Amino acid sequence: MQKILFMIGMMNVGGVEKSLLSLISTIPREKYEVTILLLEKRGELLKEIPHWVKVKEANWFEEIRPIILQSPYKTISNYFYNKQIFEIPRFALIQKISNKTNNRYFYYQSILRNVPELPESYDIAIAYQGPHDIIDFYIANKVTAKVKTSWVHFDVSKFKVNIKFYSKIYQKFDKIFVVSDEAHKKILQLIPNLEGKTEVFYNIFSKKTVNYLSKKSNCFDDDYKGLRIVTVGRLSKEKGLDIAINLLCRLRTDGYEVKWYCVGEGNHRAELERIINKKNMQNNFILLGSKINPYPYIRESDIYVQTSRHEGYCLTLAEAKCLNKPIVTTNFIGAYDQIVHGVNGYIECNEDDLYHRIKYLLDDPNKRLELIKNLSSKDLDTTDQVTKLFKLII
Repeated sequence: MQKILFMIGMMNVGGVEKSLLSLISTIPREKYEVTILLLEKRGELLKEIPHWVKVKEANWFEEIRPIILQSPYKTISNYFYNKQIFEIPRFALIQKISNKTNNRYFYYQSILRNVPELPESYDIAIAYQGPHDIIDFYIANKVTAKVKTSWVHFDVSKFKVNIKFYSKIYQKFDKIFVVSDEAHKKILQLIPNLEGKTEVFYNIFSKKTVNYLSKKSNCFDDDYKGLRIVTVGRLSKEKGLDIAINLLCRLRTDGYEVKWYCVGEGNHRAELERIINKKNMQNNFILLGSKINPYPYIRESDIYVQTSRHEGYCLTLAEAKCLNKPIVTTNFIGAYDQIVHGVNGYIECNEDDLYHRIKYLLDDPNKRLELIKNLSSKDLDTTDQVTKLFKLII
């Protein structure tokens, strides 16, 4: 039996985590022994991991986590307070070298120098949440595997990626999977020497499965008669939910009877609540929190809107397509892999364009029906993508 290791941060409700569960669901358990290594063993989706999958926690991460997240001055202060005086010159020197050379490789090499190697060996080890400095470094340097893969889920042109670090670290991987065609182009523009080592691997999803899950419960049990817009996504700046609040405010001001529901949780909640309160949208823009199964909310919506500032692929957009929802989305790179403008949805470039497009769909139920019909005619299924993974370990 061949052994597969996936490494990820934690199992919160998010696109990367859900895509991992979908991928694992396509792996034959009688042929492969699957292990998930988590930096932190927590998150709502932990209980969704199949019972036959081994789950491990990187116990060493708790010690180095503060060093990575806090300022260098705080780290030095902590060393002094804890009487680890001998650590200060080494840390200060490696920090200076890292900044001077603009290369984080030596920084992580120093921070993780005492982290033990994983004792087990694997046929393939996958840094699944890429680009992620700690996870990529650990798989590259602390894991024994016949094949090593990093999985790029984000638009690297929109993230602060240390090019020298990844140019070096990716040399230690056999394959770099990227979740969309456009994201693939972006990473090759950033690191041209990856040409020949990268391959597009679309997120795994099945229209049949999404539809089945969407009917497991009803979500809107009120007597609201207006139209419902739904967005699914983490409450973070890059998801652009502040834009969504502005759009709803304009729609309500123009007399549209519409409510907007957001399924998701995140560290931007307090700021979003402040904006909602400021615009008196408490009863109309509703933060539903995290839901393990968001599909009933999408199914019962009239329009699905994605306001993300950037995405790599955007799994929730694919899920809305599976549920045949009229879609309006911003023009992040992954949108172009999924939406044909005017055929199965609309891609818009700014807030004004989003506003006018949503208004257009609210005003024209026949256009919404046309989009639904076009989406209904397509059988969306990417489960065959998993063969790309199996080919690496034959």
